Amino acid sequence: MSDTASHTASDVPPAPAPAPATPPPFRPGLEGVPATQSAICDIDGRQGQLTYRGFDTAILAAQSTFLETAYLLIWGDLPTAVQLREFEHEVQMHRRVSFRIRDMMKSFPAQGHPMDALQASAASLGLFYSRRALDNPEYIYGAVVRLLAKIPTMVAAFQLIRKGQDPIQPRDDLPYAANFLYMLTEREPDPLAARIFDACLIIHSEHSLNASTFSARVTASTLTDPYAVVASAVGTLAGPLHGGANEDVLAMLEAIGSPDQVEPWLDRAIAERQKIMGFGHREYKVKDPRAVILQSLAEQLFDRFGHDPLYDLACALERAAAERLGPKGIYPNVDFYSGLVYRKLGIPRDLFTPIFAIARTAGWLAHWKEQLGANRIFRPSQIYTGSLPRQWQPLDAR
Repeated sequence: MSDTASHTASDVPPAPAPAPATPPPFRPGLEGVPATQSAICDIDGRQGQLTYRGFDTAILAAQSTFLETAYLLIWGDLPTAVQLREFEHEVQMHRRVSFRIRDMMKSFPAQGHPMDALQASAASLGLFYSRRALDNPEYIYGAVVRLLAKIPTMVAAFQLIRKGQDPIQPRDDLPYAANFLYMLTEREPDPLAARIFDACLIIHSEHSLNASTFSARVTASTLTDPYAVVASAVGTLAGPLHGGANEDVLAMLEAIGSPDQVEPWLDRAIAERQKIMGFGHREYKVKDPRAVILQSLAEQLFDRFGHDPLYDLACALERAAAERLGPKGIYPNVDFYSGLVYRKLGIPRDLFTPIFAIARTAGWLAHWKEQLGANRIFRPSQIYTGSLPRQWQPLDAR
């Protein structure tokens, strides 16, 4: 037997203890920390460019439709004419919601916020379509169709129910955007208004790993049903730091009052470190490309249906802010002009965020489908800042 073979395990020196791992730096809000890989959306914040699957959103807003864009986001490529026609037909045929959901909505308090009503209603769909087959392409297609079709119907239904009216049934002959506006008013919308609203849906439909989309992906990673995924994202979008800023922009413009008050108001707001609603974005150091599109859409509406004095205020504020805040990379974001567009379309102010949800459902579903393709449940670590180990004390000794 060789000398080497005669050694026992006890003769082998112990391996050195591994050095303690250095914890990664803590970044509040996970700012700049990659949490996933995605092929859906790309943002160039310095150039002011936003693309869906490689297509510039400005071109999509001008040339595409919301459902065609949704198809692109979810399945990765533009549909053929046959695919688009079939997809549009399926969505049209699934717009109606169960009378049980409508009855449930009638029990909601009339003063409740439409986002809360939408979250509850979206989650309830899981009761009606409880079969879960996340590896079945037909199941995924059907879930996409139902959610894209029924979310707008739910938003419009609650708007009428809280006014004491019966919901208006969708019209199968109207395109997606026109049908939603019809369900709000029971009047067929002007074609230009419908087209502009459709473009608004396109540019709000996706924006990378924002808070609600991250919420959707985390929920999706547990392999729950897609209705719970969308409901969780709606709940996240309802927070004032994510959705709803366009409502605050209108309130801000109304508080300023007139163009001659813009500069004094802005100087006071900057001096007092107030947040200027509709300005600044974590991703963009230039004007949000969606704000550029929305400003153009607003001007088209005003040319056709009459001017809005708040638009003059908004333009004056943008000019004044460019001098004071532009050097810091703070420019108008998507919320700055969207409220003016919705206001001219006659949409109630507290429906602005639910409309955001109607559009963003396409992006949430795209991320849901992508998450299923290479799933691993999200489980980030933390940096513990609590007490060191302590001794237990009996109740009578505390």
